[in-house]
Amino acid sequence: MILEKVIAMLADQLGFDEDAINENTDIAEELGADSLDLVELMMSAEEEFGIAVVDDDLAKLRTVGDIVKYIENNM
Repeated sequence: MILEKVIAMLADQLGFDEDAINENTDIAEELGADSLDLVELMMSAEEEFGIAVVDDDLAKLRTVGDIVKYIENNM
């Protein structure tokens, strides 16, 4: 469920088809997301999942799976 929501958020934000994104997708290299895109995504995740994201943790989030694990660990 979290994976599907994260994929939907990324697809919407970055203009990709959801089918082109999976758990192993590298956000920067494959989707072209920059640091601002990641901040915006995590702000959406904070609202959607009721979590607080620590700015220092953003640099560790490289793949869709990394984001999903971060959300799961902070819920």
